[in-house]
Amino acid sequence: MDIPQIKDSWHKDIPAGLVVFLVALPLCIGIAVASGAPPVSGIITGIIGGILVGVLSNSAIAVSGPAAGLILVVSDAIIDLGSFEALLAAIVLSGVIQLVIGYFKGGILGEYFPSAVIKGMLAAIGLTLIFNQIPHAVGYDEVALGEDRFMSPGNHNLFTDLFDAFRYISWGAIIISTLSMSILLIWELKQVKDSILGKAIPGELVVVAVGIILNQFFLSNHPELYLSDQHLVAIPDILSTNNLSSFLTFPDFSSLGNYDTIVIAFLIAGVASLETLLSVDASDNLDPYKRHTDKNRELKAQGIGNMISGALGGLPMTAVIVRSSANINAGGRTKISAIVHGILLLVSILTIPGTLNMIPLACLAAILIKIGYKLSRIELYISMYHAGKPRFLNFIITIVAILLTDLLVGIVVGVIVAIFFILRENFKSNFTKIEKHIIVEETGIKRLETEIIFSENLTILNKANLQKTFSEIPAGTIVLLNAEKTNSIDYDTMEVIRNFIIASEIQGIEIVYFGFEKFFPRLEIDAYTQKTMIQLPREDDSKNLS
Repeated sequence: MDIPQIKDSWHKDIPAGLVVFLVALPLCIGIAVASGAPPVSGIITGIIGGILVGVLSNSAIAVSGPAAGLILVVSDAIIDLGSFEALLAAIVLSGVIQLVIGYFKGGILGEYFPSAVIKGMLAAIGLTLIFNQIPHAVGYDEVALGEDRFMSPGNHNLFTDLFDAFRYISWGAIIISTLSMSILLIWELKQVKDSILGKAIPGELVVVAVGIILNQFFLSNHPELYLSDQHLVAIPDILSTNNLSSFLTFPDFSSLGNYDTIVIAFLIAGVASLETLLSVDASDNLDPYKRHTDKNRELKAQGIGNMISGALGGLPMTAVIVRSSANINAGGRTKISAIVHGILLLVSILTIPGTLNMIPLACLAAILIKIGYKLSRIELYISMYHAGKPRFLNFIITIVAILLTDLLVGIVVGVIVAIFFILRENFKSNFTKIEKHIIVEETGIKRLETEIIFSENLTILNKANLQKTFSEIPAGTIVLLNAEKTNSIDYDTMEVIRNFIIASEIQGIEIVYFGFEKFFPRLEIDAYTQKTMIQLPREDDSKNLS
């Protein structure tokens, strides 16, 4: 299969870019709204992610923009830093950090981050997103968007907002959000997905169109149900005001002297990089031409994109699998489709801001609740449960830690738990003990035989468990120490073996060796036991052990 070239594929890429634009437009606005940021910031991010990152990245089909996985980071950061302008400074710095990671070839780091923690992080974001959007789905928009925290000190938190939401509901919002959710569910049906209509028009776009039309119908026929300005999107019209400052927000770089700003910049860089690496992996797997994306170059492109996005009032961005998969399904073959989608976002914000400002927040709430469910779907919990107890516990603990604290603390807790399980497995998994009773031919006496088979590598992590295993071997046992498949043995671990050999003479334990000659070809008589045994190296020769 020939790799498609831009000059031969533009006629496929331009229509695909249109489809991606239709998917991205409501999501850009919705993610900004859910983050507590100006709605225009989401579109700015989509424009930069499409055009600039589209040019710089070497991924043929990945599309970048604001991501649901960063909603919790952004909403918490705006509260913690005290202003959106301070957040923008952190986004610019996060882009610099990503650029440095890319230049130092840090794209490989994503391969070593525990998947249970990543999935737990995304699931927790999904749950928070669902609960945060329920008030807006029923028309309770008194609390500033994005300010709902799952747990907060004082009288205001997510639970109090949910309680208030159902005390002060708007029936117009409920009708619109319920109809919107029904449309999204219908668009998930296989028959609709496979139909010409389902492939040509994204469900999210239908939701936005229906929401606008229905609210205008309320205005004309049922004014009591009409959703007024405070329940609608608010994007400035740059052409009518001729005022760039009403359209763009610029960062407050003085906030970079604040320790919290630095911490948030590193958090944004870390989460955005992980989500990008995961999305790029998924996109490469979906690519029918099986092209491979240079992850270090992708991080550099994302870093530059975040620097420009933060400088112009946009949100942090990542490669986004929703947009990327829409691009692939629409027939996109090269990066032209991502660039076209960015250009169309720019055209839309310049030409139809009035139409965009007619979108009810209840529509976006339905879209975001669907995104939240996809991040925290039931099948994810089932698959993690079947992945084994350690991974499932790590997954659940990460979710609970994020919900009860914040994203950074939750991730740190999740990583610590993952390290604990990794260490626990390493303490016990690098050797196998096999016990059986045998009859000694010469004497006819029945004795216990214990074979300890060492794996490829023994490290200091195995020292404690190996020592415990040796201490449990009863007197009179025949012990077979099998290192035939072993490539390296840590010095401290070998010292444990030596001490066991010394003690075995006293305990009447008979030792038989297999495979140790590859580490120590010379044998000597131990002066203490008068037993032929393996000679340990000197401390300065310990490098020969591994």
